[in-house]
Parts: sequence; C-alpha cells; structure tokens
Amino acid sequence: MDRKNKKEETLFPILGNGGGCGCGDEFEVNKSGYELFFERKLDRRSALGSIAGGLMAGLGLLNAACSPFGDTEKAELQWDDYFKKNFRLMSDREKEETVSRLERLYERNNRGSVNIAATDSQEGVLYGYAFNISKCKGYMDCVNACVSENNQDRKSGMKYIQIHELENGRLNFHGAETDFYHEVPAAGHFYVGTQCFQCENPPCVDVCPVKATWKEKDGIVVVDYDWCIGCRYCEAACPYHARRFNWSEPVVPEEELNRNQHYLGNRPRKKGVVEKCTFCIQRSREGRNPACVEACPTGARIFGNLLDPESPIRWVLANKKVFRLKEDLGTEPKFWYFMD
Repeated sequence: MDRKNKKEETLFPILGNGGGCGCGDEFEVNKSGYELFFERKLDRRSALGSIAGGLMAGLGLLNAACSPFGDTEKAELQWDDYFKKNFRLMSDREKEETVSRLERLYERNNRGSVNIAATDSQEGVLYGYAFNISKCKGYMDCVNACVSENNQDRKSGMKYIQIHELENGRLNFHGAETDFYHEVPAAGHFYVGTQCFQCENPPCVDVCPVKATWKEKDGIVVVDYDWCIGCRYCEAACPYHARRFNWSEPVVPEEELNRNQHYLGNRPRKKGVVEKCTFCIQRSREGRNPACVEACPTGARIFGNLLDPESPIRWVLANKKVFRLKEDLGTEPKFWYFMD
C-alpha cells in the first residue's frame, strides 16, 4: 500500500472533539476511510503491514497525549500532521491549517518561530533562467547564497548549485572540478553552473511511485517532503544530477536558519527524503529573484517570466544564441546558456 493510502484510507479513528487528548472520550470512526480500507484488494502481507504500521504510529501519538508527563498539544499537532493530505490535494483552508500547525510545532520543538507560506503559482507566470558563461568567474557567491537561503544541510555540505571549472574550448563535464580551492578565475578555464533546470517534461516526476513530486503551473518542479518515501527513483531519473538525498538528519544551526519559508521549498527537511532547487519558490512567488541571481557579483544569472515579453529572460532568448544541456532527451529544461 502506498503512503497516500496509508494516510488517507486509514481505519484508525480521529481524536474526539473534547479539545484535550481524548482520554475517556468516545472516538468517532472515520467510516469512509474504514470502508475504503476494506474495499481495497490487498494480499495478507500488505494488509497486516498496513494495520501494524498505522497502529504503531497511532499508539505512539496517543501515548504521548495521554501520558501525565506528555505534551498534549504537541501530540495532537503531530497526530493531525501525520494524517494530512498530499499538499497538491489540499483545499486552500487545509493548506492554511497545515502551515499554521507546522509553525506551531516548530515553536513547541525549538522555542522559536518561523513563517511558512503556501503561496500558489500565479496566472500568466512561467519561470525561466539563463546563465551567461562569459560572465561567470567561479566566485561561488551563488552557491553560498543558495545554501543559506534554502536551509541546506551544513553537516553533509549539501549544495543544489554546482559550478564546473572547464578547460577553454571544451564543454565536457566529465572530470570537471566542482570543488576548487584556488584563486579564480583560473587561467585557461571557464565556468558553468548547473542546478535543477525545472524541465517542462521532467522524468523525475514520471517515476515517483507515490506522486510526491510534480510540476506546478509556473514551471517549478516541487517535492512534498512529507510524502516522499526516499526511494530515490527521481534522483536516478534526473539526467542533470539535480536531486539531493538526505542520508542523515539535516543540520542547520538555529542562528543560521532562514525563517522565511515555503511549504514546498526551504522549510526544514528530514532524514530519508529527496530535495532540490525550486528557483527559491519562497522568493520567486513573492516577485523576487532567486538568491543565486541576487548574489551573483558579475550578473551572469538572469531570471524572469517567460510569458512576459518585456522580461529579461525573454530579451536573452530573443537576442542571444542560446543552448540547453542534453536537448536531445526531450526534457525541455527551462534553463538556457549563452555567451556575449
């Protein structure tokens, strides 16, 4: 049984309406979920696994709520969060309730606060990106800004953006340096940045068995981290090596945490899930440039709305000789390269 069915088609009851932990109160059974569960055709192993998994999760949360030493509010928040829908299936009200719950949970766990947005894509917006190879000098300001903006794991040194140092006259990424610790720009070399290209036909989306990743109307490919099961099929399917897997619990020092977050973007992730560049969805959907564009000291990075004929990205596409990586694959990446 996939994770969607595990969450939405559970036979376990929800907490009562008393506002407390529900101890001593009668539970109201989710009959539609109950019926759906037993209508599904499952083999014996799948059925037992689903029941056992749900029972263990439910008992864990109820034990915390009912314990005289437990945190009832926190347990109820965790219970509701565990059984929430896939973000794509939520109503506007459910999205609002979900982000409010996550903000409150963070406050209870960390004694601090975060602001989590659930801003939807806008009509008439399709994001695109261009990279000027002539201007990039390998300074890495974009990489550092991305790590900071998107709350990437400091312990593993995770980076969404890679800057490749290539020999003049050769656009060959095999053997190219991406971690260089010498003065830049190096003589006889040029620099090319890669990240998620937000493909129009993303193969990573097609292979996800639980629909935890999808392409939004504005072209951004997103991940619902709470539905990702960590199978890494998407990572294997991406021809641009743009996805990152959390092998351990991500570490971001509290004082370095970016508290302005988006549910589908830079909110803190967890162990065992995949993450990626989202064109800084928490910024771009507020009308701002991604952090890498803003941080680039040479102006090598250009971002904008492909549907706006007056946007910078449209000017580049109309006036420069552009190309994309691995165009023969038909992925239609919305990321172009050009030279002055």
